[in-house]
Amino acid sequence: MKITLLVVGKKHDKNLLDAINDYQRRAAHYMPIEWIFIQAKHAASTTRNDIRKLESQKIVSQLQQNSWVCLLDEGGIAISTPQLAQKIEWCKNNSLQTIVFIIGGAYGVDESVIKRADFIWSLSPLVFPHQLVRLMLIEQLYRAHTILAGEKYHHQ
Repeated sequence: MKITLLVVGKKHDKNLLDAINDYQRRAAHYMPIEWIFIQAKHAASTTRNDIRKLESQKIVSQLQQNSWVCLLDEGGIAISTPQLAQKIEWCKNNSLQTIVFIIGGAYGVDESVIKRADFIWSLSPLVFPHQLVRLMLIEQLYRAHTILAGEKYHHQ
């Protein structure tokens, strides 16, 4: 099984790159992790709805039928890191090939992505810059895997 992090936007911010790479290296000890970037380039005259639709089409085109899909959205359900670990363990126990975490674009995603998502997760009711969410997500994936492995990184 592997984890795919599907994100709309440019490559990682250089100021966060070292931290993202550090947690990716740590998390890769437990499971392969792949980043897929969907570029968010659109004409200046493109409306927000059109941008959302175009980006969502690109997101859905990357999803495989046998993947468990988690959409990150501030309107989703807040869960603890141990609960995230349980979801990852459930995917492993059910022989799913890929877990996909989606970070949409600046204008969110349309109904096609929402309908495809198996779970909609809110990191917080606050809104964060997408680049920062990437760092938070990879750290949480690492933390969840250390919980599953019974390691001491996570303290309760």
